[in-house]
Amino acid sequence: MLQLIYTLIHIIQPWLILLCFITAWAFILILAGTLWGVVIDTTKRAKKMHQIPCSTCQYFTNDYRLKCPVYPLKANTEEAINCQDYHVRESY
Repeated sequence: MLQLIYTLIHIIQPWLILLCFITAWAFILILAGTLWGVVIDTTKRAKKMHQIPCSTCQYFTNDYRLKCPVYPLKANTEEAINCQDYHVRESY
């Protein structure tokens, strides 16, 4: 059994450096692709979240217990993007 393992090691040894090189670069490319995907997904999510108009609505209370008396469950969520009762807060 040990003789078989010793023979396999000697057969694989010339290709071991190339195999490690290819494996390392494949790992780096997969990691880079994953990070690029995370950046793209985060950018899309941020653009979507910036469309929520609640913070500039006159009904928005900014109280954690009741953020919006009109639609309390929709306040600060993606469902509030096209809110029918949205009114711009007037500055005094």
